[in-house]
Amino acid sequence: MPNPIRIIGAGLAGSEAARQCARRGVAVELFEMRPMRSTPAHQSANFAELVCSNSLKSDTENTAPWLLKEEMRRAGSLLIDIARQTAVPAGHALAVDRDKFSQAVTAALERDPLIRVVREEVTAIDENTAITIVATGPLTSEAVTREILRLSGSEQLYFYDSISPIVEADSIDMSRVYMAARYDKGTADYINCPMTQEEYDRFLDALLEAHSVDAKDWEKLNYFESCLPIEEIARRGRDTLRFGPMKPVGLRDPRTGHTPYAVVQLRQENLRADSYNLVGFQNHLKYGEQARILRLIPGLENAKFLRYGQIHRNTYINSPTLLRETLQMKQHPNVLFAGQISGVEGYVESIATGLLAGMQASALALNTEPAPPPRATAFGALVNYICHAEAKHFQPANITFDLLLPLEEATRRRIRDKKQRHAMVCERALAELQGWLNACGGLLNSTCA
Repeated sequence: MPNPIRIIGAGLAGSEAARQCARRGVAVELFEMRPMRSTPAHQSANFAELVCSNSLKSDTENTAPWLLKEEMRRAGSLLIDIARQTAVPAGHALAVDRDKFSQAVTAALERDPLIRVVREEVTAIDENTAITIVATGPLTSEAVTREILRLSGSEQLYFYDSISPIVEADSIDMSRVYMAARYDKGTADYINCPMTQEEYDRFLDALLEAHSVDAKDWEKLNYFESCLPIEEIARRGRDTLRFGPMKPVGLRDPRTGHTPYAVVQLRQENLRADSYNLVGFQNHLKYGEQARILRLIPGLENAKFLRYGQIHRNTYINSPTLLRETLQMKQHPNVLFAGQISGVEGYVESIATGLLAGMQASALALNTEPAPPPRATAFGALVNYICHAEAKHFQPANITFDLLLPLEEATRRRIRDKKQRHAMVCERALAELQGWLNACGGLLNSTCA
């Protein structure tokens, strides 16, 4: 049996990578520093804890997020399977009970005989004799960061990410809100807090006058564009929130038959439906300011906050300069990266790179040649982006159709309907995925242990 693969970090990527190694008969040492050492964002010592949102994005067929999840399902993803088991109502999206989800992942990995869990902080990476997957996530410790800098020889990159507030369900005034999903897609699982123009202006003025948490002198607030704090969005113009997280389009109020001026959506947090998070309302405001301003939202006048919004530093590497399409370092092929630190953004994308890194590390351990996923797949689209994007302006990316390999020009001219073209892209991707999985031995027993 080959030497155990070392996986640093038991977040989404590290947990999935561990499962993929074990199901190929390769032993794993899974290192997780919690609870010996915590982070600013995590609240438990469980694996695969979701710290920002509880949504794994759209589950609508032939969308890019759906395609990525479908590829993972066909590749035997443990975490996608558990996400289905712990899903909560979320319209056309896949959202999970975050506590049940992380508990189930932890239990599955801890009982796997090929996975040895080591609860300690890793301070050194052995790039010469040990196959190592670095899946430390956006909150990578200082010790591992120093090791990454030693191996990469480049400056550390970072951006700031935020966490949305969560309110107690019983504290929501249901007489002032309504249930609906945007454009009536899926079921009416979202609580919608409608605002008139007067209510929106009052909320916006209070938000613009609010006091943010003071940044330390050495910090540069380099926010990730797709996850901006609401106060930062508001500073860009009085209507930016109405065209962003408070967009009312497609959310007609069934009580009046009219579309509100602005809407705040609340999404169910767990299976008990006793808490809801404010969708897209990540912020960097002081807690007292949050309580005051968020209670200006109709229906939340007496809200009890189970968690306020937060902001934390997210670390990632300059992948185009460092990684091969197998997620191995160009200069140190025994070291692989997965998760947000590899240059992807989002839960689903992190799980996907963990799955790929686990497959590739297993191939190395079994003395076979790692094979990158086909370019036409969602897997291949993500890998192609993080390995070939412009290094000078590199930023983490979510899976989108823009990253997927387009259809041939003649086909695009012949097929005008966008939905039909997307369906053809997905069909092609899944066909190529099947061949790749067969070739690299990816179709193993996918039943979760």
